[in-house]
Amino acid sequence: MNFKRILNICNFIIALILVVLLAGYFLFHPDGSVSQDEDSVLIGASYMTMNNELFAIINEQISHRVDAEGDHMVVRDPALDIDRQVEQIEDMLDMGIRVLILTPVDSDALSDVLRRARRQGVIVIVVDSNLSDSSLADCTIVSDNYRAGVLAGEYLLSKMEEGEKRNIVLLTHDAALSGVQRVKGFTDTVSGRKGIRIVREIPCEGKLELAVPRMESFIEEGILFDSVFCLNDPSCIGAAAALDSKGLLESVELYGVDASPDVKAMIRDGKIKGSVAQSPTKVGEQAADALYMLLRGQKVDPMILVPVELVTQENVEEHNVDRWQ
Repeated sequence: MNFKRILNICNFIIALILVVLLAGYFLFHPDGSVSQDEDSVLIGASYMTMNNELFAIINEQISHRVDAEGDHMVVRDPALDIDRQVEQIEDMLDMGIRVLILTPVDSDALSDVLRRARRQGVIVIVVDSNLSDSSLADCTIVSDNYRAGVLAGEYLLSKMEEGEKRNIVLLTHDAALSGVQRVKGFTDTVSGRKGIRIVREIPCEGKLELAVPRMESFIEEGILFDSVFCLNDPSCIGAAAALDSKGLLESVELYGVDASPDVKAMIRDGKIKGSVAQSPTKVGEQAADALYMLLRGQKVDPMILVPVELVTQENVEEHNVDRWQ
């Protein structure tokens, strides 16, 4: 191979490297934001965890609309870590997002970063779980979480015989206002009934991986109980696994919130008594509609409640076991 040919090859490699570097520059600005068309909008999303299919479906509905509008979306997963969520929102604000879609890990702990978002003129849309200070959001779109607890409580009461007693365990998540509202709806409904006793509240952050060992530990204490209300379906599945490991799944009634496909299958098979169905598809669609109405200067309701409905063995086949609502 002669020197001229070697030189041509080197020049080609250098040119190729320059093309790659230039492409990288135009794809990502020095501040780390995704390159956008001149008229496109950058939208950030931070759900409390992506380890729950419900949030993946909400995000899918929003991202479909964003793509159709020719805009861009950045999604971050704080994995139920509030410090990480604050840091990720700060990063997205630095990137120049115009809209923030948010499910707060902690209803109280995002005030400072959201005030910064408001100062920057960022539209804030909260989904699935409220902020304690609703004024920090332009629009909040949630399932009727209090009603979800009420429906589960009413169903439990309807199955009680005259003079029957119930010892109930609650699986809770006190940092998430949605979980607090569901538990409150349930306890407000059942607490006035004679024979009802709440024997323990077990915090589990709505996580299957926490619900299993904490429920097993409670069972080992030997406290009598016959019913469990869980703030969501991951914790309900965890409770079911713990009960099954101790041979108690057949004798304890389980109630959840979400009506995910896995739980609907367990309801059909008689392993879980009931779950209150949320519709992540509707929440996502409503969020996408609100997003573009607000961007276009149109008014939206500051609070949008998406209806919920109870799924039990009597009606589970009407709710498409293989899919979310």
